[in-house]
Amino acid sequence: MAADGRDGKRASVDPRMLELLACPLTKGPLAWDPERGELVSRVAKIAYPVRDGIPIMLPSEARVLSAEDVLSPPRLSGPS
Repeated sequence: MAADGRDGKRASVDPRMLELLACPLTKGPLAWDPERGELVSRVAKIAYPVRDGIPIMLPSEARVLSAEDVLSPPRLSGPS
């Protein structure tokens, strides 16, 4: 499953912005999942979508992580 923006390019998040963002629910760190184009809060077990390079940090827009997502963290990456 590719994470595409409206222009067909793969979505991404600026690493500097990732360092500044925090989960609105837990105030904890977020990890970038490039495969799904989401910012993941492992503590809250939810993933926020990124649309056209803009993180949608609304809990109502977040996807609840499945047990498989929680158990397979290697694809997640944080700031360099």
